[in-house]
Amino acid sequence: MTRSFDSRSRSLGDREPTLRLNGGPAAPPLRSRAAAGRVSYRKRAVALLVVLVAVAGWLVFRAERSHVPAWRQKIAATALSQVGYRTSPSGSYCNQFSAYWGYGTADCGNHNLDEEWCADFAAWAWNEAGVPFEYGQQAGQINSAAISFYFWGVGHGTWHPVSSGYHPSPGDVAVYGLDLSDDSAVHVAVVTGYQSGERGPDVVNGDGDRTGFSVVETGTDQYEADTGSNDTGPLAGYVAPLPPTGAHGSSASS
Repeated sequence: MTRSFDSRSRSLGDREPTLRLNGGPAAPPLRSRAAAGRVSYRKRAVALLVVLVAVAGWLVFRAERSHVPAWRQKIAATALSQVGYRTSPSGSYCNQFSAYWGYGTADCGNHNLDEEWCADFAAWAWNEAGVPFEYGQQAGQINSAAISFYFWGVGHGTWHPVSSGYHPSPGDVAVYGLDLSDDSAVHVAVVTGYQSGERGPDVVNGDGDRTGFSVVETGTDQYEADTGSNDTGPLAGYVAPLPPTGAHGSSASS
């Protein structure tokens, strides 16, 4: 076998000599060590950049989470723990959360009470985390009416309309379909998170109707009430809970 190199001149940094075998067609040029080194360096640099971006994202997530007080996280976790709950008997409003508060009609044939219960569910989640409030039918108290959260928030200085630019935190209660001319609201839900730029929060709905009749279910970027009917309502704002006595992160808007 005879070998010959292309006799054409080349400068430093050009490709490797063109190798011919037995005088046949030129074989593919060999990559220089310098070029191979540059490719390897670029690959390592890209890999390092990917790792740095991932670490930065994790640090941002951890920082955001660390700013949420434990008592607020407990509200969200408590609400999430009930996802999948359904009323009994099925197809009714007979639920355990209204029964917890002792309000509703006793026509269920079991320990449940019959009442539309999105507000009763949100009040239960707050209560489980130690949020101070009174449940009842008097003015300024929270009860089964969704608008009671609005009046409570206004009375305690923790109502934040959507137009205020307030960014909700886990544990807030989102209010939908607010109509002050009728002193009513269509729905409330417990906030579990919020992504900047979205129109609505991530929530847990008590008495939701998206995946079934009168269930506990989640909602993502929920800017309309989860009612399963034409009686929907847009997001009106948020009610921030007051912190439990002695809790860290004592600001209600924290």
